[in-house]
Amino acid sequence: MEGEVVELYELDYSDLLQLCSDKCIEINDSSITKSVMENLGPEGPGLLAITGVPEASNLRRNLLPLARKLALLNNDRRKRLLKEHNLGSDVSLKNPNRNVSSFSMQLKYEQCFERSDCQVDDIEFDNQNDEVVDRDEFNKLGCTFKELGYCMMDLGLRLAQICDKAIGGQELQLSLLESGTAKGRLIHYHSAADNDIVREAAKRNGQSKARDGKDNKNERLTLKQQGIESSNNQSNDHGLWQQWHYDYGIFTLLTVPMFLLSSHQEAAASANNDLPVSSEHEFPSPGGHTYLHIFDPKKNQVFMVKAPSESLILQVGEAADILSKGKLRATLHCVCRPPNEENLSRETYVVFLQPAWSKQFSLFDYPLELLALSGQQWGACNKGTEQSRQVPEELSHEIQKIVPPLLSRLKDGMTFAEFSRETTKQYYGGKGLQSNR
Repeated sequence: MEGEVVELYELDYSDLLQLCSDKCIEINDSSITKSVMENLGPEGPGLLAITGVPEASNLRRNLLPLARKLALLNNDRRKRLLKEHNLGSDVSLKNPNRNVSSFSMQLKYEQCFERSDCQVDDIEFDNQNDEVVDRDEFNKLGCTFKELGYCMMDLGLRLAQICDKAIGGQELQLSLLESGTAKGRLIHYHSAADNDIVREAAKRNGQSKARDGKDNKNERLTLKQQGIESSNNQSNDHGLWQQWHYDYGIFTLLTVPMFLLSSHQEAAASANNDLPVSSEHEFPSPGGHTYLHIFDPKKNQVFMVKAPSESLILQVGEAADILSKGKLRATLHCVCRPPNEENLSRETYVVFLQPAWSKQFSLFDYPLELLALSGQQWGACNKGTEQSRQVPEELSHEIQKIVPPLLSRLKDGMTFAEFSRETTKQYYGGKGLQSNR
């Protein structure tokens, strides 16, 4: 699935600090604020890239390779490491047929503001004894996870403040603070070689098919609820790692992904020992972009997101769309597999910022046409878009069929908890639009 590349608007960290300072009084007149709102608003992509964030590059470079290493460790060793670093998982890591491995932690705003208990130094990787490398490289896993997460939470709060000032009020920032926590998730999207390694390890440990089937079913449900389900049927899902959906929180902060090149020979080597996989190599993005694809229903176009590798991306969720009365635009997106690159895995780190579960939504003054943007209305505003740039009708209809419109999921006075439950139900419930995917 190809589309036009969209290069994200780049907001420099120093400008972000300036916009948040007390000295910046006439913020609505700021050209930077105008650009931020244009890019996060209804006529923009709903994303932007933040550049020049102190230590973000080092933290990303140290953390992302650990996603694959954790995913391919044997179950017992991984379980001990996760417990040691207070990490959990959103998927069944004992399922050898999984295509995604995810490692998560609740991050508290209170600790984000303190941030004195965790200092991350540069981590040196070497080729000494594998057991030593294993211990050393995971030594600061939890610390690095939290430090990067707190950094991204801070960025989200600052962007919420800027948007609030431009819109009027403090709705977004207060909603984030009232929630008390955010969810950090380190994600490894498996390559074909990774799948071979996991399955060989499962055979070696004698996992039963019955257990595999149960785990696979539970994993699909959990992944669907978290919005990170992998797509096993590439022909039907156009080669997706992650199906089309909206995030339903306020903001999603994410690193630009890292791609790792591995080989099928690792599977044979792994079958003969329990040593951690350590022969992957960072590989440039084959298409020069992130393989995060977004869909603009108005233009009936798919765009491939491109951002500087050292930047952090902010993406608008549906809660921000609702709370801002449509002045911010939620982003419909998916994650694609690079075509003809079966040995390439994708590593990323994501922080989900959401309101408190008890937060009530009001539809007063919300543009009703945005609530009903679905079905025949998709593409109704695309007259200015060249026909050659629009997605094939088959793909457009497929996306329409699997993404429930906001109007069907949101009722006036709903709490965020009720909205999230209804959203999960309509996407992935027994009769949900993506229940069998």
